[in-house]
Amino acid sequence: ITVKDIEDFEKNYKDSEEELADIKAAYVDFEGDMDRILESVLCVDYTDEPRIRKIIEKAIDSGEVPSYKAFVKESKQKMSARKRRAEKEAREAEKTKEELGLGGEDDLKALIQSRNKDRKKEMDDFLAQLEAKYGNDAKKGGKKTTAKKGKK
Repeated sequence: ITVKDIEDFEKNYKDSEEELADIKAAYVDFEGDMDRILESVLCVDYTDEPRIRKIIEKAIDSGEVPSYKAFVKESKQKMSARKRRAEKEAREAEKTKEELGLGGEDDLKALIQSRNKDRKKEMDDFLAQLEAKYGNDAKKGGKKTTAKKGKK
Protein backbone atom coordinates (compact mmCIF):
# COMPACT_ATOMS: atom_id res chain seq x y z
CA ILE A 1 0.00 0.00 0.00
CA THR A 2 1.38 3.36 -0.97
CA VAL A 3 0.40 6.92 -0.14
CA LYS A 4 -1.08 7.20 -3.63
CA ASP A 5 -3.37 4.21 -2.94
CA ILE A 6 -4.65 5.88 0.21
CA GLU A 7 -5.24 9.18 -1.60
CA ASP A 8 -7.12 7.38 -4.39
CA PHE A 9 -9.32 5.60 -1.85
CA GLU A 10 -10.01 8.88 -0.09
CA LYS A 11 -11.08 10.54 -3.38
CA ASN A 12 -13.45 7.67 -4.18
CA TYR A 13 -14.81 7.40 -0.63
CA LYS A 14 -15.58 11.05 0.09
CA ASP A 15 -19.11 12.06 -0.91
CA SER A 16 -19.92 8.45 -1.84
CA GLU A 17 -23.00 6.50 -0.80
CA GLU A 18 -20.75 4.37 1.42
CA GLU A 19 -19.52 7.43 3.31
CA LEU A 20 -23.08 8.72 3.74
CA ALA A 21 -24.14 5.37 5.18
CA ASP A 22 -21.11 5.32 7.50
CA ILE A 23 -21.84 8.85 8.74
CA LYS A 24 -25.48 8.05 9.46
CA ALA A 25 -24.55 4.80 11.20
CA ALA A 26 -21.93 6.55 13.35
CA TYR A 27 -24.42 9.29 14.21
CA VAL A 28 -26.97 6.75 15.42
CA ASP A 29 -24.39 4.52 17.17
CA PHE A 30 -22.84 7.40 19.11
CA GLU A 31 -26.14 9.26 19.61
CA GLY A 32 -24.92 12.48 18.00
CA ASP A 33 -21.53 12.79 19.74
CA MET A 34 -19.47 14.60 17.05
CA ASP A 35 -16.14 13.72 18.71
CA ARG A 36 -16.80 10.02 18.33
CA ILE A 37 -18.40 10.40 14.90
CA LEU A 38 -15.33 12.18 13.52
CA GLU A 39 -13.07 9.53 15.05
CA SER A 40 -14.96 6.61 13.57
CA VAL A 41 -15.70 7.73 10.00
CA LEU A 42 -12.91 6.98 7.51
CA CYS A 43 -10.88 9.74 5.83
CA VAL A 44 -12.31 12.52 8.03
CA ASP A 45 -10.46 15.22 9.93
CA TYR A 46 -11.58 18.34 11.75
CA THR A 47 -11.71 20.37 8.52
CA ASP A 48 -14.50 18.08 7.29
CA GLU A 49 -16.71 18.81 10.29
CA PRO A 50 -18.94 21.40 8.57
CA ARG A 51 -19.54 18.99 5.66
CA ILE A 52 -20.36 16.11 8.03
CA ARG A 53 -22.63 18.37 10.09
CA LYS A 54 -24.59 19.38 6.95
CA ILE A 55 -25.00 15.73 5.92
CA ILE A 56 -26.35 14.83 9.36
CA GLU A 57 -28.66 17.87 9.50
CA LYS A 58 -30.05 16.95 6.08
CA ALA A 59 -30.66 13.37 7.28
CA ILE A 60 -32.41 14.66 10.41
CA ASP A 61 -34.63 16.98 8.35
CA SER A 62 -35.60 14.15 6.01
CA GLY A 63 -36.37 11.86 8.95
CA GLU A 64 -33.71 9.25 8.12
CA VAL A 65 -32.12 9.55 11.57
CA PRO A 66 -33.46 10.78 14.91
CA SER A 67 -32.45 14.10 16.40
CA TYR A 68 -30.11 13.72 19.37
CA LYS A 69 -29.57 16.42 21.96
CA ALA A 70 -25.78 15.85 21.92
CA PHE A 71 -25.70 16.87 18.25
CA VAL A 72 -28.33 19.59 18.13
CA LYS A 73 -27.27 21.41 21.30
CA GLU A 74 -23.49 20.97 21.05
CA SER A 75 -21.72 23.95 22.59
CA LYS A 76 -19.30 26.22 20.75
CA GLN A 77 -16.79 25.46 23.50
CA LYS A 78 -16.84 21.74 22.69
CA MET A 79 -16.43 22.48 18.96
CA SER A 80 -13.45 24.77 19.54
CA ALA A 81 -11.86 22.27 21.97
CA ARG A 82 -12.16 19.56 19.29
CA LYS A 83 -10.52 21.87 16.74
CA ARG A 84 -7.66 22.79 19.11
CA ARG A 85 -7.08 19.12 19.92
CA ALA A 86 -6.91 18.20 16.22
CA GLU A 87 -4.52 21.06 15.44
CA LYS A 88 -2.29 20.05 18.35
CA GLU A 89 -2.20 16.44 17.08
CA ALA A 90 -1.32 17.68 13.59
CA ARG A 91 1.58 19.75 14.97
CA GLU A 92 2.84 16.79 17.00
CA ALA A 93 2.65 14.52 13.95
CA GLU A 94 4.59 17.03 11.87
CA LYS A 95 7.22 17.38 14.60
CA THR A 96 7.61 13.60 14.87
CA LYS A 97 7.84 13.34 11.09
CA GLU A 98 10.67 15.86 11.07
CA GLU A 99 12.46 14.15 13.98
CA LEU A 100 12.36 10.82 12.18
CA GLY A 101 13.41 12.44 8.91
CA LEU A 102 10.43 11.15 6.99
CA GLY A 103 9.53 12.91 3.79
CA GLY A 104 8.53 10.24 1.33
CA GLU A 105 8.07 6.52 0.95
CA ASP A 106 11.79 5.89 0.46
CA ASP A 107 12.57 7.61 3.77
CA LEU A 108 10.17 5.33 5.61
CA LYS A 109 11.67 2.29 3.90
CA ALA A 110 15.17 3.42 4.89
CA LEU A 111 14.03 3.98 8.49
CA ILE A 112 12.57 0.46 8.69
CA GLN A 113 15.71 -1.10 7.19
CA SER A 114 17.90 0.87 9.60
CA ARG A 115 15.84 -0.33 12.56
CA ASN A 116 16.09 -3.93 11.32
CA LYS A 117 19.88 -3.61 11.09
CA ASP A 118 19.98 -2.30 14.65
CA ARG A 119 17.89 -5.24 15.85
CA LYS A 120 20.14 -7.71 14.03
CA LYS A 121 23.22 -6.17 15.62
CA GLU A 122 21.63 -6.33 19.07
CA MET A 123 20.74 -10.00 18.55
CA ASP A 124 24.27 -10.83 17.33
CA ASP A 125 25.74 -9.08 20.37
CA PHE A 126 23.40 -10.98 22.66
CA LEU A 127 24.29 -14.33 21.10
CA ALA A 128 28.01 -13.53 21.29
CA GLN A 129 27.60 -12.68 24.96
CA LEU A 130 25.82 -15.98 25.62
CA GLU A 131 28.46 -17.90 23.69
CA ALA A 132 31.25 -16.25 25.69
CA LYS A 133 29.51 -17.05 28.94
CA TYR A 134 28.35 -20.62 28.32
CA GLY A 135 30.21 -21.95 25.31
CA ASN A 136 33.78 -22.99 24.49
CA ASP A 137 34.59 -24.25 28.00
CA ALA A 138 35.01 -28.00 27.89
CA LYS A 139 36.07 -28.39 31.55
CA LYS A 140 32.89 -26.92 32.97
CA GLY A 141 29.57 -28.59 32.70
CA GLY A 142 28.87 -32.25 32.47
CA LYS A 143 28.14 -34.50 35.37
CA LYS A 144 30.86 -36.32 37.24
CA THR A 145 30.17 -39.93 37.92
CA THR A 146 31.27 -41.61 41.08
CA ALA A 147 32.24 -45.23 41.36
CA LYS A 148 29.46 -47.38 42.73
CA LYS A 149 30.18 -49.12 45.94
CA GLY A 150 29.26 -52.74 46.17
CA LYS A 151 26.95 -54.12 48.87
CA LYS A 152 28.49 -55.83 51.81
